[in-house]
Amino acid sequence: MSETLSADELLKLSLQIKQWGEELGFDAVGITDTDLSEAESRLHQWLASGCHGEMDYMAKHGNKRSRPAELEPGTVRVISVRMDYLPEPMQDLQRILEDPQKAFISRYALGRDYHKLLRNRLKRLQQKIQQTLPESSNRLYVDSAPVLEKPLAEKAGLGWIGKHTNLLNKRSGSWFFLGEIYSTIPLPIDSPAENHCGRCQACLEICPTQAITAPYQLDARRCISYLTIELRGAIPEPYRAAMGNRIYGCDDCQQVCPWNRFAQLTGEQDFLARHKLDSSSLITLFEWDEATFLQKTEGSAIRRIGYQRWQRNLAVALGNAPPSVAVAEALLRQLEQASPMVKEHILWALDRQRIQPTTA
Repeated sequence: MSETLSADELLKLSLQIKQWGEELGFDAVGITDTDLSEAESRLHQWLASGCHGEMDYMAKHGNKRSRPAELEPGTVRVISVRMDYLPEPMQDLQRILEDPQKAFISRYALGRDYHKLLRNRLKRLQQKIQQTLPESSNRLYVDSAPVLEKPLAEKAGLGWIGKHTNLLNKRSGSWFFLGEIYSTIPLPIDSPAENHCGRCQACLEICPTQAITAPYQLDARRCISYLTIELRGAIPEPYRAAMGNRIYGCDDCQQVCPWNRFAQLTGEQDFLARHKLDSSSLITLFEWDEATFLQKTEGSAIRRIGYQRWQRNLAVALGNAPPSVAVAEALLRQLEQASPMVKEHILWALDRQRIQPTTA
């Protein structure tokens, strides 16, 4: 039984797990205990303030999100892994963001959905652990259950939670995915990461909608990632202009973070852009019909928002583009067949383009 392993044997196993993780392509592996009492308190305060908006899943499951042993009985350790995903130099993505006729998509979503790749790698690590200690229980998670992955990763030494609420690493910045294995093996734990944000306020100052209301405090209801991905209905008008050309997510707080000058480009082909989503024009994407959208986003995280929200987001971005005949014509072509929600955003965009349609 794992309870009978000596301290030396547990240390050896922890080092072996980290070596396996490296061989499987993870950029870091850390181990922590299950005490998330501080994170639980912050979560309760955040939920009570309503900052989660329509993300009701954040309030479900009671305390299972912050108490790993309640989610998976017997859990005493969490193995946290990191995998880098930055697909291109940051100056390249900045050029797209600064071109109002191009569509900006958060860089994590340009390639194949990371969940499957990360889960397959983590499954292989889980199997190696299970084969070594068959009597142990090891359950993996990749954004698939109520898990506080960032506080766990911070405690496991993979980085610290920055003022923008993303995890940061001194040597790698913040462009990475996280995954976890909940284990019954009492492995030695790693030291938590130290915070190195200092007095920097760059992420708070750059946020287009001032969603980072204070250091380490995010109001998701204002966040462009929330507005373009999680929000099901109409985007509130006060935030539309600030969205610019961002049609799926927002990376501004990561782009401006000084620690991301150390970010490494990914070696994973699946994380690289598909279907020219890293450089397509707004008009090109807006003219996709639903069948094209489903075909082009097969195996992509983008598909989860569905065609209507895709069109909604693009309509707003076109409204923010410089007035032109081409933009106005693209909006008018979609107006008559649009759903009521999308039509609302097209009409807003046409007004921004100084066009009054003859029909609505």
